[in-house]
Amino acid sequence: MEIEESHIKLAVELIKRGWEERKIRRELPRDTADEIIEIARARIKARDKFSRDDLWMDLSGLRYSTHEVVARYRAERLRPESIADVSCGIGIQLIFFARYAEKAYAVDIDERKLFYAMKNAEKYGVKDKITFINGDSLKKEIVDRIDADIIFSDPARPPEMPERRLEDLLPSPVQIYEAYKHKTDAFIFDLPPQIRREKIPWKGEFEYIDLYGHLNRLTFYFEPLARAERSAVMLPKGVRLESDESLEDIVEWSTEVGRYIYEIPQSVHYADLINELFHKVRGSLKMLMREKRRILATADEEIGSEYLKAAYHVLGIVPFHPMRINDFLKREGFGRATLRISIPDREYYNFKRRVEMNLKGERRAYVFQFGNRAIITEKL
Repeated sequence: MEIEESHIKLAVELIKRGWEERKIRRELPRDTADEIIEIARARIKARDKFSRDDLWMDLSGLRYSTHEVVARYRAERLRPESIADVSCGIGIQLIFFARYAEKAYAVDIDERKLFYAMKNAEKYGVKDKITFINGDSLKKEIVDRIDADIIFSDPARPPEMPERRLEDLLPSPVQIYEAYKHKTDAFIFDLPPQIRREKIPWKGEFEYIDLYGHLNRLTFYFEPLARAERSAVMLPKGVRLESDESLEDIVEWSTEVGRYIYEIPQSVHYADLINELFHKVRGSLKMLMREKRRILATADEEIGSEYLKAAYHVLGIVPFHPMRINDFLKREGFGRATLRISIPDREYYNFKRRVEMNLKGERRAYVFQFGNRAIITEKL
């Protein structure tokens, strides 16, 4: 039985009202109730990911789908004439590519995902520009049907592993390259940002993307599409840094905390573009801390730059102990605290509870850990 849009909208409304699932099922066609409810739950969960609230997807399709802001950025960067997405999922990235392309192909081995991609392409008004192919993108009969200048793939990630490898992605970029290399030399792969660059056997550009202050994607462009060896992009601002080996190394480190501290985007850290960022920002900025989750710089002057993630005014430095932090926050009239610290999850909430004990008011402090000290700041 074909699913009706009206049934999905009804399920969304009933879920939002707090209805129990068994009651919602009574209002839906029996044969399709499971799928309708999952699409509805995915739509509710996706409210901050897409500009539309009527897309078709299951929860796994939502999880692996490209955020619309990222999809739009990459489509505008590439503006392809013809492109194939050989693991398209629910189709969001290809849909944005198709806005520019004269010819586009959507390939997925999951028939239902491909159906959702077709429905979504219709919502965005590009369905007629896309050829939809259900099948294994590595099979010769599928490869032979594709005539595109660029091959794009965002392969599925396996569960967390000690080391990310191309061979563990599904489908493997290595296999995709071998299957399509006789057709084109222009490939784009979405890769886990944690993968080591020396593990990639091709020449091209590693583009790390921050989205709303968090590392979101690593896109690898083969050499014909590359603009630099490494790049970092901060979205939705659209700010971009590119590697430049000719720049003098001007990065200095400080052992002392200045009047201000600044968060450096993770994309800049992963792309090893700290020096390039310092050339853009200038001023008296010095590095303070470089960890996996947090990269801080400091200065005695207020620096406004679109290349920096966030800026904070330093109010005080105390021993890194929840009660000493709490004493300072009470004295300064803070009511809440956001902890920018690296401690195990099982300890985090107990630590936060003690830090915020008996605080009153709306003023928010941001607390950073620097060795055995806590830097207490307020966001500029």
